[in-house]
Amino acid sequence: MLGVEHAFLSFGDKQIWEDFTLLLPEAGVTALTGPSGCGKTTLLRVLGGLQALRAGRVFAPPQEKIAFLFQENRLLPWRTVEQHLTDAKAMPGPWLAAVDLLGEEKSYPRALSGGMGRRLALARTLALGGEVYLLDEPFAGVDPGRIGRLMALLKGLPAPVVLVSHERQVLDLADRVIELEA
Repeated sequence: MLGVEHAFLSFGDKQIWEDFTLLLPEAGVTALTGPSGCGKTTLLRVLGGLQALRAGRVFAPPQEKIAFLFQENRLLPWRTVEQHLTDAKAMPGPWLAAVDLLGEEKSYPRALSGGMGRRLALARTLALGGEVYLLDEPFAGVDPGRIGRLMALLKGLPAPVVLVSHERQVLDLADRVIELEA
């Protein structure tokens, strides 16, 4: 099971969730969407064990079995594209091919465009493997022509994917869309 049940969460005086329950499918790609501040990223952080609830239950694999992609790429400027993947104990070639970065193996993050950096961060996250993939805005800066191929890659993963997106193309390609309200 994946999700939260009877969750209560607040940041200071700001109540985020009050008796919030959301159980997610354990297969396919689920897209979370909704207005800014409605709790999409917070839900990923709770499922990933990065944010504690004030009360309630979290249903998720242990933290070490979760692959998490943050909104920021968090690329190491002193590591090459290839090293980002070997650091994840992955063979770089297949992952670089999957995200259209072949030929950039020796490049450093500063030499990549925004979309290329995002694709590298996504490849590194996917290369980690896991029982669930939590992806926060995985296609920010990625050109529309590549989004369809990358969504097909996500759908082929052997574990559930929960992603946050506002992009219509991503929502249309997801197996299911859950719209959160403010």
